[in-house]
Amino acid sequence: MFCNQCEQTAKGTGCTKVGVCGKQPEVSDIQDLVVYSLRGLALAAQKTGNKDAALGHFAAKMLFTTLTNVNFDPARFQTFINQIVAKRDEILAKGGASFSSGPAAFKPAATIDGLVAQAEGHGVANFDSNDDIRSVKQLLVYGMKGLAAYTDHAAVLGQQDQAVYDFLYKGLAAGYDGVERDLNAWVGLLLECGNVNLRAMELLDAGNTGTYGHPVPTEVPLGQKKGKAILVSGHDLKDLYELLKQTEGKDINIYTHGEMLPCHGYPELKKFPHFYGHYGTAWQNQQKEFPAFPGAILFTTNCIQKPADNYSANVFTTGLVGWPGLVHCENHDFSAVIKRALELPGFTEDTPGKTVMTGFGRNAVLSVADKVIDGVKAGAIRHFFLVGGCDGAKPGRNYYTEFVEKTPKDTIVLTLACGKFRFFDKQIGDIGGIPRLLDVGQCNDAYSAVQIALALAGAFNCGVNDLPLSLVLSWYEQKAVVILLTLLALGIKDIRLGPTLPAFVSPNVLNFLVENYNIKPITTPDEDLKAILG
Repeated sequence: MFCNQCEQTAKGTGCTKVGVCGKQPEVSDIQDLVVYSLRGLALAAQKTGNKDAALGHFAAKMLFTTLTNVNFDPARFQTFINQIVAKRDEILAKGGASFSSGPAAFKPAATIDGLVAQAEGHGVANFDSNDDIRSVKQLLVYGMKGLAAYTDHAAVLGQQDQAVYDFLYKGLAAGYDGVERDLNAWVGLLLECGNVNLRAMELLDAGNTGTYGHPVPTEVPLGQKKGKAILVSGHDLKDLYELLKQTEGKDINIYTHGEMLPCHGYPELKKFPHFYGHYGTAWQNQQKEFPAFPGAILFTTNCIQKPADNYSANVFTTGLVGWPGLVHCENHDFSAVIKRALELPGFTEDTPGKTVMTGFGRNAVLSVADKVIDGVKAGAIRHFFLVGGCDGAKPGRNYYTEFVEKTPKDTIVLTLACGKFRFFDKQIGDIGGIPRLLDVGQCNDAYSAVQIALALAGAFNCGVNDLPLSLVLSWYEQKAVVILLTLLALGIKDIRLGPTLPAFVSPNVLNFLVENYNIKPITTPDEDLKAILG
């Protein structure tokens, strides 16, 4: 086992015995083999000219399963590998093509132990003997994992683009396709990945807003309501919608957790009267917060942790999520979740609590763009900060709370993703009726933040880098990696990144990012605010 794809990787270098995320060594190794198998599928698709959208979506889903905190079940990964190889062989046979060696000729072992043995030599540590080439290859793979996640989310809602699948094939095949690439060529693939991801996020935005409406500013209760309860975690709006439909008239209140908070802003989801409030904070606190939740818990997409014994019987998974021993719900059939919720006591009384605002997607923010622009011109709004990204348990992330609390009263803070749970309930006031803290949404809603920035740049007739806008980002996993690649592809500079820099970025690659994009690590809130605002 060697895994360094997340910010919390052991000792800041790599997990070698067990993942800090709870990933067991055999799972890590088999996930490496999933990626290797997908390289073979990509080579087959390229050689045969396969343009089947279903195959492209399948490849994206399989790559998504290897992203941090998605699936920890080795038996399911064994199934995935067999499915990948079967599809590869099917399209090769139909296309009259074959490979005699490499990932497109790989034959999986019949047992999990056999797969673990086959995985040796296919991990990221073996990508290249040159540190810099290995670094950009890892950046590419991790970026494609994030791209695959957004691509799958979009495809689930009927939004697909063959160009996205073609790039996934191209990126997976790179290094095995016979093309000699120097460092500049690999960097070019990274920027191409970022550009393609912008398209994937555009598709996802179209899927979410086209299906459930544009988010509207919404006040969400953090307290509890008397009655049976189900908690929904992850990112998937369709899973939530299907659960809301299946629980109508059953006297069960539905709560969101983590990145599902922004779902309260979508008009088609708001229509359900039993869609009540939000429970808990970010993903890394679930083992502390979930034992007190008196209902069933459903995980969609990613961000699951090992369920503790005192609540594991209440946890269910769906979609690509997996944990050994948990009940997995297929095809949006949540009857098992509902049954468990009805068995459990639920909340025995109303418990009032704070409320938070969400729903400031691009449509909502741009609808008051004239007020924002007037505020800037009048001097009422001095600066904008985008403070967002992933949260995590590693020390140092309190920086983001302190940073937001210390932003001057004539500045506005945009936020998205689960990093906001460090400060999402802080009351920092408003400027002319515009809240100073605007929740743009999930990490999946990064497209909204990009569009807001581009619209402001257009209004002020300048480039994004010339706006009074600073990006202060936190990262944890691979969706954050691909968002960074997208920002770089857009030419955005002066990004502050933390809490630590990625272990997989070599010194020379880091120097390239600093010299070309002025990426810098966070320091202290006071120092960074002084540097930004003068």
